[in-house]
This record gives sequence, structure tokens and C-alpha cells, in this order.
Amino acid sequence: MELKKSNRNQARIRVAMQGPSGSGKSYSSLLLAYGICQDWHKIAIIDTEHQSAHLYSHLGEYNVLNLSAPYTPERYIEAITTCENAGMDVIIIDSISHEWEGDGGILDIHSNMSGNSFTNWSKVTPRHNALVQKILASSCHIIATIRSKQDYILAEKNGKTVPEKVGMKGVQRDGLEYDYTIVMELDMHNNTTCTKDRTQIFNSRIPFKIDESVGKKIKNWCKDGEGYKDNEIIELINACKTFDELNELHKNQPYVRKFTTYLNNRAAVIKGEARDYRASLNGQAV
Repeated sequence: MELKKSNRNQARIRVAMQGPSGSGKSYSSLLLAYGICQDWHKIAIIDTEHQSAHLYSHLGEYNVLNLSAPYTPERYIEAITTCENAGMDVIIIDSISHEWEGDGGILDIHSNMSGNSFTNWSKVTPRHNALVQKILASSCHIIATIRSKQDYILAEKNGKTVPEKVGMKGVQRDGLEYDYTIVMELDMHNNTTCTKDRTQIFNSRIPFKIDESVGKKIKNWCKDGEGYKDNEIIELINACKTFDELNELHKNQPYVRKFTTYLNNRAAVIKGEARDYRASLNGQAV
């Protein structure tokens, strides 16, 4: 046993991305992954969606591992291990819902077992928990997409009442979100809200679109400010699009506070009183 000072440096993020079909989970996961590692060759996507991951190959040369049925926890564990051994930095599991409700998944295994249904859960739960532990112990950043059960609500659009598809409860075991650092909810307009955020990077009341800059924020949080280059911190400041984002950055990330000039100028840009100012390290505007 050894006591060490708390340090977030080189932490590995665990992101759950939940939404209905068509909400952009796969595409958003790839953008998020690239923002985290800045290298498409270091990104692997475990594809359970019948090779749909290849649809976004125009983004970059990321790696795809096609995972077909049976979707047992052991096959997911094997897939994650394969990606780790290949030297990946970010692993996207798209989707993890198949492990629970897919062909050969936990519910399928349980329903085909003989004997007492309640007792049988004691046999399949350890298999599911082994996958959870594999994700938590992985040396890679993990982004897992979760399908939402779909429902429709009536919404007003252009003066008319039309049905709109919305996501409901995620297709996975209850409580799975407790094991993730960040839980993101996507709607059919690709708007994202964070229902859980242990990083305190995001404002849960303000929806946003996922792009590369979101991944960069997570990467910088993982680094805890250590080993930052000045231009990386300046990019983080310039990525803020609203006062709320700028205030959250200033409040939760102490290492940006010494960049007062850039913070003030970004606030002026957001307010519309200055042009976009991408300052270099010697203080010159471009």
C-alpha cells in the first residue's frame, strides 16, 4: 500500500452517449474521440450496428472492429482487449445496448436459462459486471453509445402540431450511468445535454452541439493543467461560444486564470465588441 497525492494527470475518461436512433450518436462519438486524441489512427470503433461505422470514413482513417452476434459480455471484453493491444487511445463502443438486449446479450441469455428466474440473475450478473470492470480498468478513453427506447410527443412546428421522436430510457441495465464520468443525452436535432458530469466542464442547463472542441475540453481536463502548452489553453478559451461556457471554464479550470488578456478578449468577441482574436504566444493578433 502506498499513499499518493491526488492527481488527475493522464486520467482516462468514460463517456456514455445516449439517444434515440438517428440522434447522431456514432457521428458525435467520432468527433468527440478525435478532439480527445487528435489522431484518427488512434481511434477504434467497436461496431455492432452492421458496419454502419464505415459510413463516416470521410472524417478520417479511424479503425473499425465489426462485432456480430452473439453479443455476450465476453465478446465485448475480447473486442476491447484487441483495441488496447493495437495501441488505441480512444475506444468507441457502438453500441453497448446489444450486450443487454441484443441477440446473445444478457436478457437473451437469462431468458434461455432453465430453473428459477430470480436465482439465474446471480449467474448472469457477474458476466455483465465483468464488462463494466473491463471498461473502468481500460488504459484507453472509452465512449459508449446507448440506444434510447423511442417515443413520440406532439410538438408545434411552423404553426402546426406534428409528432416528434424523442429518446426515453436507455437500453442497458439500470444504474449503468453511475460508472461513467460523463453522461450525454442527444435529441433528434443533435442537441446535447449532460445529465451527469463529474468534470464540471459542461453546464447541464445549456444544450450544445458536439464537435472537436468538446473533446479538447475533456482532454485538457484529463491532463489537469499539467504539461499544457500555452497555445492549447488559448484554444480552449477561444472555443467558448457563450458567456456561460467562458464562466464555467474560468470557475472550474484554475490554470486558465492567468490568461486574463485572452479571457477578456474572448468575452468581448462573444459580446460583439471585438473581432475574433487568435493570439499567438508572443501576443500578436492574426
